Amino acid sequence: MASDDWTNMTYLNPEQVASLITINDLKAMKQSGEKISCLTAYDASFSALIDNAGVDLMLVGDSLGMVMQGHDTTLPVTISDMVYHSRCVTQARKRAFVIADLPFMTYTTPAVAAKNAARLMQVGGAQMVKLEGAHMEVVSFLVNLGVPVCAHLGLLPQSINQLGSYKVQGKDSNESAKIKSDALKLQSAGASLLVLECVPADLAEEITELLNIPVIGIGAGVGCDGQVLVLYDMLDIGTGKRPRFSKNFMSGATSIAGAIQAYHQAVKAQQFPSVEHTF
Repeated sequence: MASDDWTNMTYLNPEQVASLITINDLKAMKQSGEKISCLTAYDASFSALIDNAGVDLMLVGDSLGMVMQGHDTTLPVTISDMVYHSRCVTQARKRAFVIADLPFMTYTTPAVAAKNAARLMQVGGAQMVKLEGAHMEVVSFLVNLGVPVCAHLGLLPQSINQLGSYKVQGKDSNESAKIKSDALKLQSAGASLLVLECVPADLAEEITELLNIPVIGIGAGVGCDGQVLVLYDMLDIGTGKRPRFSKNFMSGATSIAGAIQAYHQAVKAQQFPSVEHTF
């Protein structure tokens, strides 16, 4: 770990900690049927806007490699990038729960994953780390060390060179059965949250009902416990084509803050995603 990471660590005071949403709050929302709203965040200014709008979760995603750094994929993003942006986000938020991505090749073994998760939490201030794929051994190892883990199934952007394109996953019976099985195994391994990306809505709803942990969808239909979008997509300021599952919430809004608030309210009211944003 770089020494400057350690020397720049910041800590929350007890009053700040008490005001933060916790994983128990998210589980309670699932149990009560209240939808969970989530957006990606990469810096302090947007973090404050998202937090003020009442959004429940912020994901410091490795999507920053595409929307902020201009790469074609998320693969060039480093753990140092993620620590830096996580710290920017967590220093500005007062309430929202913050998850940070473990980027490509930073969880190849349980020990490597633990080292990088420690950086994201101790230096970046994240409350949870997210990793892609059915890495049950890694999840179990991290959880046993006290690291909360968000799993991620369906479309896995870090596997784009294997997939060949960003396409819907789980459309045939074998794929859907594997995603469902992996979801149950990841829950058993100790994952506290699951992101489902680009899977058919009926499969996502079935998995959501099967699991005790909250399921956050992106391109996975309204039946999930919550929704996440890439901030730059829903503000229509990305450099690439906006994905079909996203929506331009700036349309009709008078400000960025208003667009974020409209998204939050649409998720809570189960008005987003609609059929046109669903597979």
